[in-house]
Amino acid sequence: MKLMKIALAGLGVRGKYWAEVITRSNRCEIVAYIDPNPAACIRMIEQYGAHPTFSSVESALASIEDVDALILANPPIGRESQIAAAVSRSIPMLIEKPLALDLEEAERLVGIAEAANVPLMVGLNFRYLAVTRETRELLKAEIVGTAEFGRFTYERYRDGNRPDLNKYPLTMDQPMLWEQSIHHFDLMRFIYGQEPVLIQAQTWNPSWSMYESDANVAAIITFDQGMIVNYQGTWQSGWAEPHFEWRTDCTAGVISQQHQFGELFYAKHNDPTLTPVELPPHEMWITETTGLLEAFTDTVLDGASLECSGRDHLMSLAMVQACAISSREARSVSIKELLPAEFGHHGHAT
Repeated sequence: MKLMKIALAGLGVRGKYWAEVITRSNRCEIVAYIDPNPAACIRMIEQYGAHPTFSSVESALASIEDVDALILANPPIGRESQIAAAVSRSIPMLIEKPLALDLEEAERLVGIAEAANVPLMVGLNFRYLAVTRETRELLKAEIVGTAEFGRFTYERYRDGNRPDLNKYPLTMDQPMLWEQSIHHFDLMRFIYGQEPVLIQAQTWNPSWSMYESDANVAAIITFDQGMIVNYQGTWQSGWAEPHFEWRTDCTAGVISQQHQFGELFYAKHNDPTLTPVELPPHEMWITETTGLLEAFTDTVLDGASLECSGRDHLMSLAMVQACAISSREARSVSIKELLPAEFGHHGHAT
């Protein structure tokens, strides 16, 4: 059986999970480590075995003859030359979200890959959580009717100075939106099967925030089939205990997810209590990343349809950019302002 040979770039927080997941896979293997920090490469060799090391994607792809795929788990900065290097050799890419920190740049990167017909998948691992899939099934089966509105609450005190977390969000523009809300917005599109049309948002930074830019977001999001979601997300909660709830109100009841990795419930309109939905065991950051890798492997080795495509990702990025504009200009922002009208013909998130 052919193994997919992967060059792994970015050996920080996400890179370690990728190395673990690839090592466990019976269809993939690592052929190179890429990171500008030599110490990161040494740590990876000690934990996952010896492979050639490189300081840049460009130098790695110029040197390695036998490589089937590139995974970019590095910060979303300066990716154009990295993507161009992969495209020049027709090497499929799986790139951690966000693809870029600007919608226009992301459109350009997607265009480079599409023009060469090279698969570009975005690392939206939360789509592969069992709780995500079960919620979609509950809605498809109309167990509690049809979804009409929702409330998504994500409250966290993210200590950006912790040694096990990436440092670049401390100084980037709108870190909560681009690094965290992007996941939440993508999940809304994926689970509801609807596309956003209008966003009203406010972003701000509490006085105690360690982030240079806004770490808090509040938004009202309207979707094309009438769904309305009230969103609140923060990286600088006043309480260190995290809180998560995603409640979807439907014509005949509610669905409630009470932890970002699980704890799914539903209730019909007159039920006195919530009914739990049984979910399979979950290894945090491993199980859902494994699902992501399997989907990518199916595309590269078996020719399966590409999931989490770069083009699909542009719509979620448009939601992020719309929030930033809405807050800055104190107005509602139409998604049509940010993406061409024909974009909608590419269909809903799949």
